[in-house]
Amino acid sequence: MNSEDSPSTAHGGPLNVEPALKALAAALHGEGPAVELSVGPDGGLVVGHVETPGCDDAVAVVRTSGSTGAPKATLLTVECLAASSMATALRLKGEGQWLLALPVQFVAGIQVLVRSLFAGTRPWVMDMSGGFTPEAFTAAALELTDRIRFTSLVPTQLQRLLDQPSPETLAVLRRFNAVLLGGAPASPALLAAARDAGVRVVTTYGSAETSGGCVYDGYPLEGVSVRVAEDGRILLGGDTVAAGYIEAPDEETGTFFEEDGVRWYRTSDLGSIDDDGRLTVLGRADDVIITGGVKVSAGHVQEQLEKSDAVAAAFVAGVPSAEWGQAVAAYVALAPNGGAAGGTAGEAGSGQEAGDPAVVLQRHWQQELGVLAPKTVLTAPALRMLPNGKPDRLAMTAELSTQHGGK
Repeated sequence: MNSEDSPSTAHGGPLNVEPALKALAAALHGEGPAVELSVGPDGGLVVGHVETPGCDDAVAVVRTSGSTGAPKATLLTVECLAASSMATALRLKGEGQWLLALPVQFVAGIQVLVRSLFAGTRPWVMDMSGGFTPEAFTAAALELTDRIRFTSLVPTQLQRLLDQPSPETLAVLRRFNAVLLGGAPASPALLAAARDAGVRVVTTYGSAETSGGCVYDGYPLEGVSVRVAEDGRILLGGDTVAAGYIEAPDEETGTFFEEDGVRWYRTSDLGSIDDDGRLTVLGRADDVIITGGVKVSAGHVQEQLEKSDAVAAAFVAGVPSAEWGQAVAAYVALAPNGGAAGGTAGEAGSGQEAGDPAVVLQRHWQQELGVLAPKTVLTAPALRMLPNGKPDRLAMTAELSTQHGGK
């Protein structure tokens, strides 16, 4: 990659995305090389240009999140980005002004810029130099001038906006024609809270490999096909599917394939489709934990843990265990009223204080869930997250493995 520009830093104001918009517009018109956006050590936006031999219509290279391994360089073309932008506008019933509140280097962020270019509108960039705060989001939303307005958020951001929101924050949220919510599963409680607050939330499912979200509220966008393979994996097809990974051809990864003239992407998620054609994501294909010979779904256990009023969010993984083969372990973000800020617990009866929230929760779950209960619990104020708002699965799994100690 040839990195050319570092036009602004994040210190003291929002990123200057004008060079990125200019480079993307040139690539979309076939007048410039593919663009890869990144953030430099000083917090400034770096506009890089990437050579893409064999793909003349390449527009952008977007790295996958890396939540389960090394990020892959995904190649997005004029065709897939145009198809995604048009299908999004059709589903949302209009084109409008976008508020950028996500890291611009990931697919949800770069799509805000691309959709704005196709719509002929100017995006407004939220000042995230101090992190994501309701105050900064509200200030940015107040700058929007278009009657039709959209933004993309991850569940953690929306939860933060709805936790004891100010009247001003609620007012700007209600002004959005749609708040796209993706990157991670949204809990029923969060969606209910948004609905009760009058916020028009649209849940999205997709990835860099599908030019971002391509399934809205469970239903595929125009031109997108969805089916479930024999092994339960979700397959996404159509014009929004990426050209592939730069590092490896399709036949090496097995992730992309062609069938009857349709390009498909094989996801790592399990799902089901009901009689109305609505997709339900059931969890990751690799989230099955075999503990003591019993198959346990990490996603199902997570749902059970998050039913506790003391838990804001949970992440569940299998960790190596000499006794069980794998042991169920949980990284738990405590709710504001959930007790102390943090703590850890190994096997029940470890001798830690009875008031330790990890011990209290673990004992409760042992009584309620039996074999499904986590044998190691680690509590913290929040889950560990990647810059794009997705849970850092690798980091939390490593921490849980260390805490469990292989016993």
